[in-house]
Amino acid sequence: MKVCVYGAGAIGGLIAARLSAADATVSVIARGQTLLALQQNGVGLTEEGETRFYPVSAVSHANELDVQDLIIIAVKQPAVSAIIKNIEPLIGEQTRVLLAMNGVPWWFFDGLPKVTSDPILTTVDPQGDLRDHLPSHQVIGCVVHLAAASTSPGVIKLSTGNHLIIGEPSGEPSAPTLQIGELLKKSGFSVDISATIQRNIWFKLLGNMTINPISALTRATADRILDDPLLNQFCCKAMTEALAIGHEIGCPIDQTPEERNAQTQTLGAFKTSMLQDVEAGKPLEYVALVGVVYEIAEKLGKEVPYTAALYGLIRQLDKSLQANQ
Repeated sequence: MKVCVYGAGAIGGLIAARLSAADATVSVIARGQTLLALQQNGVGLTEEGETRFYPVSAVSHANELDVQDLIIIAVKQPAVSAIIKNIEPLIGEQTRVLLAMNGVPWWFFDGLPKVTSDPILTTVDPQGDLRDHLPSHQVIGCVVHLAAASTSPGVIKLSTGNHLIIGEPSGEPSAPTLQIGELLKKSGFSVDISATIQRNIWFKLLGNMTINPISALTRATADRILDDPLLNQFCCKAMTEALAIGHEIGCPIDQTPEERNAQTQTLGAFKTSMLQDVEAGKPLEYVALVGVVYEIAEKLGKEVPYTAALYGLIRQLDKSLQANQ
């Protein structure tokens, strides 16, 4: 199987290394120092204190490759629209595109009950044309339940977890999705194939939509946020709003906000990805985590004051950070 990984950060680099180790033909689209490192050394993976390097074909542009069987996009949400339009030379009729990203994607309503006459989510699909470039039947959603870090250009360290959930917008998996699931299992991942991938996405979103932006706003680690009774309560109120939305759109979650916060507290003092992006001066991945929840609430005619407040605050922080670059 010919596989192209777009984005050689922590998650993309990990998947590329594992697939190469399992003898898949892997290409990686990267840039800068990461591109040079991949071209010279391959992709490095550190596990149990040992770093090994695996061969990949590293290029800077999609037009340097031909049509692929599988494309894996593992980037932050702000880059997605441009990437979807750039990878068209790689997409044939049988190509599948696996999106290993946080938050709610543009295709989220495809396959869900008809809760709105307008399925376009402009927060994550501003031009409303991503389905034209990548039809939903070629999409595979992927929920990532693991932690990894890029320790140097082209070298990835797996920290905790090993679990991926994949599924199609329409529900029951087709033969290509089952085949890709087997490839990922062969590569060493624990893989579940879901017939309700939107529900899996909404479940992960429930925690990310509060802890991530609040950590960016306060510069606090997750334990400090949840140990503060006022912030803990604020998180619960926003999550309650998201639970109500999920129930209405066909993504019910059998977990209370208090249970989710207690689960997060067991992870201790960790920096969220959004806090790390603040410290690194990178654009914040808030739209697919908070902005899209607010947009869906508007489509449903629901008042979500806590989500709205959080969205407004993190949006202004991102604008201020970018203005100071």
